[in-house]
Amino acid sequence: MNMSLPIPTSQIDSGLECPISHQRRRKSVEWSTIRLKPNATLLKTSSTTSDVIRKQSQAIIETKPSDVEDEIQMQEETYFSIAIQVFIPFLIAGFGMVFAGLVLDRVQHLPVFEEITELVILTPPLLGLKGNLEMTLASRLSTHANLGHMDSSKQKWNMIISNLTLTQCQAIVVGFLGSLVAVIMGGIRSNEVELDHVLLICASSLLTVSLASFALGLVTSGAVVLSRLCHINPDNVATPIAASLGDITSLALLSWVSTALYDCIGKRDWIAPFIIAGYIIVIPFWAWIAKHNKHTREVLYHGWTPIMGAMLISSTGGLILDIMVSKFEGIARFQPLINGVGGNLVAVQASRISTSLHKEEELGLCPSSSKTEEESVIFISPVSGFCGKGAHSRTTRVLMTMVIPGHLIFLYTIVHIKGGNTSLSTLFVLAYLCAAVVQVATLLYVAYIMIQWMWRRKIDPDNSAIPYLTSMGDLLGISLLALAFQFLYLVVGHDSQFGD
Repeated sequence: MNMSLPIPTSQIDSGLECPISHQRRRKSVEWSTIRLKPNATLLKTSSTTSDVIRKQSQAIIETKPSDVEDEIQMQEETYFSIAIQVFIPFLIAGFGMVFAGLVLDRVQHLPVFEEITELVILTPPLLGLKGNLEMTLASRLSTHANLGHMDSSKQKWNMIISNLTLTQCQAIVVGFLGSLVAVIMGGIRSNEVELDHVLLICASSLLTVSLASFALGLVTSGAVVLSRLCHINPDNVATPIAASLGDITSLALLSWVSTALYDCIGKRDWIAPFIIAGYIIVIPFWAWIAKHNKHTREVLYHGWTPIMGAMLISSTGGLILDIMVSKFEGIARFQPLINGVGGNLVAVQASRISTSLHKEEELGLCPSSSKTEEESVIFISPVSGFCGKGAHSRTTRVLMTMVIPGHLIFLYTIVHIKGGNTSLSTLFVLAYLCAAVVQVATLLYVAYIMIQWMWRRKIDPDNSAIPYLTSMGDLLGISLLALAFQFLYLVVGHDSQFGD
């Protein structure tokens, strides 16, 4: 049984504190009354409510039960609960990346990939782009779900449709630019560029990212909605689920589309230009839909810089992969795994920090309820970042404990699937795990600093942080993996097709 408590205006200006969390409520929550349940007590009122409550003699304020439940849920998240919620989707995503690596190991020997080496350069940025779009989508939807913007069916459909059209716009534009970057990098290496190959690469990139982004966007949206219905924090689940089929879907589509277009060269040369023209025509339609939603309008106007910057960073990783594949053939099957695991873990951390900031304070303001130093400053020491008492440090420790067990499971899954064709020496496993640990630790530390820095400068981290972090993960992952292979080659002292 609820009861409404009248509060004099003079008391409202003195401050209001939630009896459950003992933290100030965000003033963005629309209140008309405070409705107290039996045995609840009003401790004090907050000055932040005076600008939303205007009564001459008395005021009545109401909190929504769902808001209180959300606060309880956030406070009840422990090391164990976070680990359980994250680890299962992490395993599912990891197995998806294992199969993606095996697919990449096979497609690199396809005639189209051997003839048009720019496709190898295109692969990491294309996978990174897909990951950026899906993980950014998951982060945005998770934040909106946690803030109550997807409670009704109308809100869900409006939010999902507008975000799917937004990702289509981003995928088409950056997919086209990514293919051009791959062509330029390939041309610099070979000193020649063929028009048929340029059209094939552009058309393959556009068709792959468009189809993959649409399908994976539906999966991501469904994961967020289902997580909310099951009272699970979507920040822990949505990004790994989105990535579980992402790499393998994109690789399969790229190999299928590029092979089909390669077979059309000299026979039906009009198909590739037709695909490119078709996507250029539909961009305004997708942009028009995204523009008419207030939550995606800002991203449509100002969300391009992170995506394009991430594409350039990932393209550098693609160039490294193209160079290393010719020297170490076995590196291709491990590249999606190390990059994907690092990207997924840092995306979970980025999504959680972003949601926490959105819940606590307005964009650009320092959270007033931060309890520890590492939650209230931008730059922190690695010791505070990994060993501190704050919630974000606890999440960092949870994610770090998953790196070695997860990679061991995935590595020996590759051995089992490949049978006698693959052997992993103890030295290789140690070198690989060292590369993976350094990659994830660096990303998690940089993630906190980057998100806090963006927040203070009124840059929404939901839209900007994940593209930079995942692309850094791609570049760092392939670079460290290349160093590991080079180290093993020097130690072993003979031709080393590691992992073959």
